[in-house]
Amino acid sequence: MSSTRRKRSNRADGYVGILAVDIHFPENGSLKDKRQFLRGLKANLIRKFGASVAEVGYHELWQRTRLILSLSSSSCSELEQSLGRMVGFIERRDCQLSTVQKEIIKMERD
Repeated sequence: MSSTRRKRSNRADGYVGILAVDIHFPENGSLKDKRQFLRGLKANLIRKFGASVAEVGYHELWQRTRLILSLSSSSCSELEQSLGRMVGFIERRDCQLSTVQKEIIKMERD
């Protein structure tokens, strides 16, 4: 039996970008206000960028939250640009970003 194998290229099969952002709401007065703001922000990030979004920290604090956002793409440069646009989108809202961490993971076939 003979099998034909394709030569493996150095290209990645895809990339996953992850953002962790800490957001401060200096003008916020209640958990209800925070949750209302986050519902809208998360919906817009999902709709505009196709991001996955999860609130992962500071659930009971009404002036602070931590979000994890993720995107995937076949192009690293396209992913970098999209992550940057997401940060800019959040910065233009009625809040302050106190921390932004970014990681891009290169996914390859075994």
